[in-house]
Amino acid sequence: MKAILITIMLTLGVWAAIDINSANAKELEGIKGVGAKTALAIVEYRKTNGCFGTVEELIKVRGIGDKLVTKNKDAIVAGPCKK
Repeated sequence: MKAILITIMLTLGVWAAIDINSANAKELEGIKGVGAKTALAIVEYRKTNGCFGTVEELIKVRGIGDKLVTKNKDAIVAGPCKK
């Protein structure tokens, strides 16, 4: 029973969506199509412009287009802004 619960907990962690408003650069690299350079660009954009209101606003970041956002729409969220 313990093993089953541990497996479920670990699996849920793997499928958790990446919050583009709180994730660090390394975590943002978990988004398909986002490498180190783009992940840093997301963090810098967020520092300069504030949190993203929607996932679609990611296209404002240099190196990110509609295709990348659409491909990852189920894997990313724009959570509440932490101040």
